Order: sequence, then C-alpha cells, then structure tokens
Amino acid sequence: MKHTLTTAALLAAALNASAAERALNVETTVKATPREVFRTWTTTEGIKTFFAPGGVIEPKSNGLYEIHMNPFAPPGERGADDMRILGLQEDKMLSFTWNAPPHLPEARKQRTTVIVRFAPAGDSETRVTLHQTGWGDGGEWDKAYDYFSKAWPFVLANLKKRFEAGPVDWTPHLTQLKAAMAKAAADKK
Repeated sequence: MKHTLTTAALLAAALNASAAERALNVETTVKATPREVFRTWTTTEGIKTFFAPGGVIEPKSNGLYEIHMNPFAPPGERGADDMRILGLQEDKMLSFTWNAPPHLPEARKQRTTVIVRFAPAGDSETRVTLHQTGWGDGGEWDKAYDYFSKAWPFVLANLKKRFEAGPVDWTPHLTQLKAAMAKAAADKK
C-alpha cells in the first residue's frame, strides 16, 4: 500500500511539473512607495519616465496600455500597440496584454499576459515582480521569449534608475529614431 501511494504521488508530481507553463519572472527593489511605483506604471506620464518615450495608458479594466518605443512609427509598429489592461488593484497589482516586437510578425499577432505586483519592502521601498505568461512553443514564440528575457530586466533596471537618478531622458533615443526614419524614407525614393 505504501509503495502504491508513493508511486501515485510521484506520478501526480510529474504531471504537475509537465503541465507547468513557461513564464518569465523578473524582480527588483525600488526606492519608492508602492503607491509611487504603481502610479509610475499606470499613467502615461509615469511610463515615459522609465519605460518608453511614448504611450497611452487608461488606468481601468480594458483600458489601453500602449507603450510606444518608437512614437514616430505608424500605428501597429510603435511598440506595444493596442494592448489592454486586464486588471488593477490599487498600489498592489497591474495586469495587461502584451505582444511581440514588430520584427516578429507571426508572434506579434498573438498576446501574452504580464502581471506586475508591488509590495512594501522596507522604509519607502517597493519590491516589483513581473510575471509574463501565455507563451506558445517554437519558431517566433521562442524568439519572442528570448527577446523579453533580456528586455524586462532592462525595463526594471530603468524603473530602479528612475527613482534613484531621475526620469530617463529620451532625447538621444528620439533623435536616433528620427534620423533612422528619415534615412529609411530617403532610401525608398
């Protein structure tokens, strides 16, 4: 009987392990209160201080959660175009849909889910955890997963810097984007 229970327990554990979904998990601690960090993630003005030079944030269920890495690009190619907020819990949690970058068009047609949690971590500090799930397998899905395994740590590092040294100055980035877009337009002529 004991052997049967052990075998059943091992089988159940193996099934649960194989059913576990691929996910990205990143975290950092920020020198700000959960309220300050939450507002930074849930307002257009806040997003521009660490995430990207443009965006449209409507902090409500099903509100827009657009992050424009290239605000000069046409709609659909600016970055996280037409993403939606799935849920909000004031000062504690934000969840939203997310897509792959424009250079991965097949994966970009799909959506993943990102959940960001904000928890007190001492005097005026907040632990920020980011969880991205809903990945497919193979092809561009694997490329998108690899892309975001590098991108999210960069985003959270910018968030940390934003509270330690001030908002990101996007001016050099925007200047480069304008120059690249002008060159691409000239090359088409």
